Amino acid sequence: MLAVINYNAGNVRSVLFALDRLGVEAKLTADHEEIRTADKILFPGVGEANSAMQHLHETGLAEVIKSLTQPVLAICIGQQLLCEHSEENDTPCLGIIPQKVKLFRPEAEEKVPHVGWNTIHSLQTDGVFDASLEQAYVYYVHSYYVEVGPYTTATTDYVLPFSAGLQKDNFFATQFHPEKSGSVGERILQNFLEG
Repeated sequence: MLAVINYNAGNVRSVLFALDRLGVEAKLTADHEEIRTADKILFPGVGEANSAMQHLHETGLAEVIKSLTQPVLAICIGQQLLCEHSEENDTPCLGIIPQKVKLFRPEAEEKVPHVGWNTIHSLQTDGVFDASLEQAYVYYVHSYYVEVGPYTTATTDYVLPFSAGLQKDNFFATQFHPEKSGSVGERILQNFLEG
C-alpha cells in the first residue's frame, strides 16, 4: 500500500490526482498503523511550518514519521519539516535531516515567494532523480529553502543555490511540486514508486 500522510496541510488532493493519472492507488490517512505498515509513503504539503509541526505533535504523527523505515517522499513543506529547524516562526522540525530551513532574502529583483518553473541540476541518482532529469523544469511555490549541503540530491538557483532535493537513509524529499511539474514530475514520482 502507498500511504499519503494526511496532516491538514494543503495540496494533498493534487498529489492524489497525480497518482491517479499514473494509475497508482494510494490511501490518504492519518492512522498510525496504516502509515507504519505501508510499503511506501508520501509526505506532501503546503502551509506554515509552526502550525504543521504543532499538528504533527498533537496527533502523534511526528513520532510515527521519525520511526519509519520504509521509503518516504516528502514534498514542499514536507521537505522542510524533515529538517532540524525552520526560520519560519522559529520552528523546531522533525530533525530527520540535519539541515536548517531559511527565508529567501533577495538583494536584487527576485521576488519572494519563488513561484513558477525553474531547472534542477547537479543531480544525484538517488531513487528519485535519474540522469535524464538534469536541467529539467519543475514547479515551485515557496519562500523558505534548505541550503545546499551533504544531503542535497538536486540543486536549483534562485537568489542563491538551494536544495531542490534531499535524501538521508530512507527519506527522500523535493522542495518543488512533482504533482504540478507535468511529465517531469510524473517521472520523479514513478522513480520513487518503482525504486
